[in-house]
Amino acid sequence: MIRRLLVADRGEIARRVFATCRLVGIETVAVYSDADADAPHVAEADYAVRLDGSARSAYLRGDLLIVAAQRSGANAIHPGIGMLAEDPEFAAAVADAGMIWVGAPAKTLGTLRSKTETKDIVAEAHVPVLPTFTDPSEVTSFPVLIKPEGGTGGTGMRVVRDASTLAEAIAQTRREVGDDVYCEPYVEDVRHIEIPIMADEHGAVIPFGERECSIQRRYQKIIEETPSPAVDPGLREELCRAAVVAVRAIGYVGAGAVEFLLDSDGDFWFLELTPTLQAEHAVTECVSGYDLVRLQLLVSEGGSLPMPGPPPIRGHAIEVRICAEDPAYAWLPATGTLHRFHVPDVAGAFRPLAQPGLRLDAGAVDGSTVGVHYDTTLAKLVAWAPTRQEAARMLASALTRTQLHGVVTNRDLLVRVLRHHIFRTGDVDTGFLDKHPEVFAPLLSAVDAVRISCLAAALAGAAGRRATAPVLGSLPSGWRNVPSGWQTVVYDGPVGPVEVGYRMNRHGELSGWWMRAVDPEELDLAGLGQAPVVDDRPRTVVVHASDEKVVLDVNGIRLTFNVHRVGAVSYVDSPEGSVGLRELSRFPLPAPEAAEGSLIAPLPGAVRRVLVVPGQRVRAGELLLTLEAMKLEHPVHAPSAGVVASLPVHPGAEVDTGELLAVLDPE
Repeated sequence: MIRRLLVADRGEIARRVFATCRLVGIETVAVYSDADADAPHVAEADYAVRLDGSARSAYLRGDLLIVAAQRSGANAIHPGIGMLAEDPEFAAAVADAGMIWVGAPAKTLGTLRSKTETKDIVAEAHVPVLPTFTDPSEVTSFPVLIKPEGGTGGTGMRVVRDASTLAEAIAQTRREVGDDVYCEPYVEDVRHIEIPIMADEHGAVIPFGERECSIQRRYQKIIEETPSPAVDPGLREELCRAAVVAVRAIGYVGAGAVEFLLDSDGDFWFLELTPTLQAEHAVTECVSGYDLVRLQLLVSEGGSLPMPGPPPIRGHAIEVRICAEDPAYAWLPATGTLHRFHVPDVAGAFRPLAQPGLRLDAGAVDGSTVGVHYDTTLAKLVAWAPTRQEAARMLASALTRTQLHGVVTNRDLLVRVLRHHIFRTGDVDTGFLDKHPEVFAPLLSAVDAVRISCLAAALAGAAGRRATAPVLGSLPSGWRNVPSGWQTVVYDGPVGPVEVGYRMNRHGELSGWWMRAVDPEELDLAGLGQAPVVDDRPRTVVVHASDEKVVLDVNGIRLTFNVHRVGAVSYVDSPEGSVGLRELSRFPLPAPEAAEGSLIAPLPGAVRRVLVVPGQRVRAGELLLTLEAMKLEHPVHAPSAGVVASLPVHPGAEVDTGELLAVLDPE
């Protein structure tokens, strides 16, 4: 029996496991790096143990985790959903230490470590698989997909469409993953379907329907749902039968997911068996009613699964991963302080819901620091409803009204996908984001769209200053005894610098306002503060204005704006979307100019690879170096042909945003 459980992971998955442990009476132990000392999962555990080592490696040191379990008196270890969950050496070490391993057996993990060996076993069991090529000379038709032999999470995967680039692509993947690679045919316009399964040591294997995971970026899922809109009862039975056959052929025990590719004709091929709980397990819990973590703990204790067969599907569930990244800029990870994180109308968290509603599994809270060391995922938000259309609508509405302040996220992209007419029809595949670039636009993506939010921010700022004024604080904001000029403020917003001007009468009423885009070169020039000649502002009445809330009547329609100011930034949330507006100084200090040809770090991280030396000639687009941040590698390419004049960084160096990486002398 598990008495005290150590979770060898962090963030929302650690909180998820702890929630079930509290329900079943198991004591909990958290582990943390120095970067996570104040993380929510640490505070929620009964005991917490600090891990030595760097923030990047602390959670991957199996020896440190076993020592932490022994020190804290834990008699079991749950590996979470990271790399350790797939590590046979760690699983064996836990068993050798006399503790219960909550995961697949070490021997099975050893088999699954080799993707090609796993495919061979499954193929012998007559489950459809795609051909595998380990020798580049065997590849005779294109496109093909290069995959690392022991890879996970999409790392190193790339599509090759002609023979001339195959060798270099294989070499690049090998450099990235440090492992053998193989090729398989790249099937266009396919869906990513997985069958979550639970298997006990007594021979029971239970499939839990299917999950649609086709909305992906960088081969990583960002939206998952169950059931799939492309799977009918007959196909579901075929997929589940194939998954059970694959699990039995491999001898798998525990929680996992059998992953398939599915084409428009209903043909499918086995991809891999993922030996973890899976990040998207919450949607399965919603429609099945079962606590999968509880079943996972039961199986690890040697118990039998309590259900006789696959549970029926109840309604529809969709999950989105809210990530700290900017989709419009090559999914660049974002760091900083999450000043506010509030999702409205959440029915529950970290456990199955009793009835349809919203479920939030979050690893971050108000005030959390988002660093560069870990995955970009902040939270997973799930909508469970009687139908797919209701679930998508509920989820999009909740995301639109969510307050996410301080860190750039993919929230707007998720809303646009959920509201996209193609997504609503269910006609999606793994290339959805490439085919529909319109979903990358912010919800408030034009000057006209942000203009009312800018006015609300300006009015809230003025109200805040009046509330704290040491003298004459009772006078309305902007009050003048005689007509005077416009009150103006310049913000840097999603469409660049914008200026908003407004005028109040002696009764504190808005008598006029305007807004215009500003050329960045005009910011230090005279002439700002002048109303545009053509003013097409909507008729606007201020119903209420305080430092945190502004209510405006715009052409007879009342809108409420919540304004949260942090330093010089005003975060404005309204039914139309959210926007962050940084107030710009009228007299900015001159910034030092970078030398011509300077390449600066777009984000904080560690220099992983440096592929050039000073004095080397490079071509336009040539890869110069890579940065590693949030478990992803980010390339830095030469913007033009030239000579590397300076290279002040080296592999392993830590850099901050804006730090000089190289100087390229253009030819």
